[in-house]
Amino acid sequence: MASLWTLLLQRPRYHAYARLDANGKCLAFKHCSQAPSGSGWVRVAEVQLAWLGRELPASARVCARASRRWHQRILAA
Repeated sequence: MASLWTLLLQRPRYHAYARLDANGKCLAFKHCSQAPSGSGWVRVAEVQLAWLGRELPASARVCARASRRWHQRILAA
């Protein structure tokens, strides 16, 4: 019964995003279920207030996962 409730009441997954200026300094953070519109937003693993006004560490960024179709093309050959 618990699995039925989890299917019916699924919550959207929120991700953390950081807005960077032209020099790579962090200007703001945002939590949302979809990528924010506009330029300068990058997905980060976590929010650290110490990054505000400073350059974002390279380890903070989340890399986009490869699509499944890409893997299927490689295996099909």
